[in-house]
Amino acid sequence: MNEITPVTNAAAAVAPKTPTLPDAQTVTEVKHWTDRLFSFRMTRPASMRFRSGEFVMIGLMGDVNPKTGKQKPLLRAYSIASPSWDEELEFYSIKVQDGPLTSKLQHIKVGDEVILRPKPVGTLVHDALIPGKRLWFFATGTGFAPFASLLREPQTYEDYDEIVITHTCREAGELTYGRELIESLKDDELLNEVIGEGFWKKIKYYPTTTREESAKMGRITDLMKSGEAFKDLGVEPLNPDTDRAMICGNLAFNLELKDMFEEYGLEEGANSKPAHYVVEKAFLD
Repeated sequence: MNEITPVTNAAAAVAPKTPTLPDAQTVTEVKHWTDRLFSFRMTRPASMRFRSGEFVMIGLMGDVNPKTGKQKPLLRAYSIASPSWDEELEFYSIKVQDGPLTSKLQHIKVGDEVILRPKPVGTLVHDALIPGKRLWFFATGTGFAPFASLLREPQTYEDYDEIVITHTCREAGELTYGRELIESLKDDELLNEVIGEGFWKKIKYYPTTTREESAKMGRITDLMKSGEAFKDLGVEPLNPDTDRAMICGNLAFNLELKDMFEEYGLEEGANSKPAHYVVEKAFLD
């Protein structure tokens, strides 16, 4: 695989301060996409290595226990949205007003600290799939995050002739993060140089909404069952001889797609036994 030399985003660069929390990293950028979604970037430990598509545990300190006077860290699994070569870590999150962690995390600012447990794991990695011609990414909501990493990973384009990314959200605004990231690939000088000019032409992007009206409405599973999605994309239904897939969505979505994949003849893979498709079981949107 080609190597990429990370470049610094000068506009977002923040000098890391000495952490006051265990395993803490410094927030370098925060962007709010809707009243329910935000993304943020933070420093990356020099010793940390991960495969694009993996997740880590991140969080903040919880409230002081009135009985003991002590605090415990609130940690949750978050897919790393930045690629393995990036010198910073990026995350994409929902905002839950009464959520133990996200009710606090949504208020972070540049310069704040976030706890990071630098032990990446996960199934949405190239190593868990056997070779194929077309790679499908199926996401709902913030399940786009690991694919934000893999869409900027050179191996994705070296291993496959075509990449199809489907992203289903309730409202059109919730598609903005993914749409802008995909659009940015066209002008990414570094990736065009390393992977090859026009590498992004291999991508077929298929965003849909389920509540707010948009260019394409409907659940991706329904659109696949009717054949409409395949007709829109100009591709054949999934075939175990050519197609590989990764799923990152809510539990009902994951289970429905798994059943559909089995009907197509695809077998579920894992790091220890690569096959046709993999599911990120740690994700809950």
